[in-house]
Amino acid sequence: MTIEQALENAKGLYLQAIRDGDFVSAINTYSGDRYTQHSTPVRDGREGFIEFFAGFVERNPVRDIQVVRAFQDGRYVFLHVLQRLNHGEFQYVTADIFDTDDEAKLIEHWDIIEEVRTSTASGRTQLDGPTEPRYLDRTDANKQFVRRYVDEVLAPANYDLIPQFVAEDCVQHNPDLIDGGAAFRAFAIESALRCVELHLVVGCGDFVATLAEVESKAERLAVIDLYRLDDDRIVEHWDVTETISPKETWVNTGKF
Repeated sequence: MTIEQALENAKGLYLQAIRDGDFVSAINTYSGDRYTQHSTPVRDGREGFIEFFAGFVERNPVRDIQVVRAFQDGRYVFLHVLQRLNHGEFQYVTADIFDTDDEAKLIEHWDIIEEVRTSTASGRTQLDGPTEPRYLDRTDANKQFVRRYVDEVLAPANYDLIPQFVAEDCVQHNPDLIDGGAAFRAFAIESALRCVELHLVVGCGDFVATLAEVESKAERLAVIDLYRLDDDRIVEHWDVTETISPKETWVNTGKF
């Protein structure tokens, strides 16, 4: 695999298929021998991708797709995307993770999609903030730090430990939260938030993204969190959240 080829293939699939509507050529160009899908309305394989996006493009003739953040972590690629459809009739924030094969072709895809909120508690958007990874030599250490955060804080719901991991003035992009670890602690306790299972951790420099199943007030959620770290603390946070739909509505094996 050449350096960053997987990243270019993932961006190519997104922009050529979704933005440009050339979904047949895109999936045939960028996918590998298999294409396992975790977007629950989309069947596995190239045929499932083509079937879904034929309808998507027809329903949404005007598509403005902006890749706001993107990084590669070995075989994995992370994208953070704004989708603006039909002159703003629909606007979505999407976080995607792709797995790739030895030829950098895309073989598996996870995504979480959430509507853009025009009003947020912090006054920030769900996508603004730094876009380029820094401190590339810190990738492994930062991924380990985030795993500890999930294992020691989010999984056991031990929110008294938040100050050990989250900066007091942590910048927040979750639309329901103001800045700071104290606000997140109050929100987590009130909503009975708990990580049920951590499925993936990918990172590049000061950016680390996680894919997890989360429980909140007995509701099961699929969440991709993106953290920015500095000086051994989480200093900025974005997330994209979806309610996990009933299994009978899936056309593949599900979100994870």
